[in-house]
Amino acid sequence: MTTVVYDFAALDITGKTVALKKYKGKPMLIVNTASACGFTPQFAGLEELHQTYGKRGLVVLGFPCNQFGAQDKGNNEEIAEFCQLNYGVSFPMMAKIDVNGSQAHPLYQWLSAEAPGLLGSKAIKWNFTKFLVDKDGQVVKRYAPTDTPQSMAADIEVLLAQ
Repeated sequence: MTTVVYDFAALDITGKTVALKKYKGKPMLIVNTASACGFTPQFAGLEELHQTYGKRGLVVLGFPCNQFGAQDKGNNEEIAEFCQLNYGVSFPMMAKIDVNGSQAHPLYQWLSAEAPGLLGSKAIKWNFTKFLVDKDGQVVKRYAPTDTPQSMAADIEVLLAQ
């Protein structure tokens, strides 16, 4: 049986378990985030995607990670407050996780295997690496940290139209 995104669960930012099957039939944009990164202003663009496409089914999920330059040192409560106060984030934020290494969250182990990066690398290279998942739970595309949320709009439109 093929693994899909809906086979995973994760803790939300308040520590409650969320089965991703809750989002079955909806395209998803999954992003590893950080509060003190040069790409942190992308929270505004992610929120804009959430506001624009959320009512049409897109689910944006943020996964804080402190593995790159220690750029998300806060605890989950501090991260949630930062995202809300500075960027008005209303999309689901999950609990802080590792995205690389032996302690990498199983979801990220799967995502990076399904959509390797440049030259086939499975490792997440930096904060704000993004994965677009279709309505069937399959990874469609991996985006680099430098790819802005707005640059993904056309790909999201295609998934929403399917």
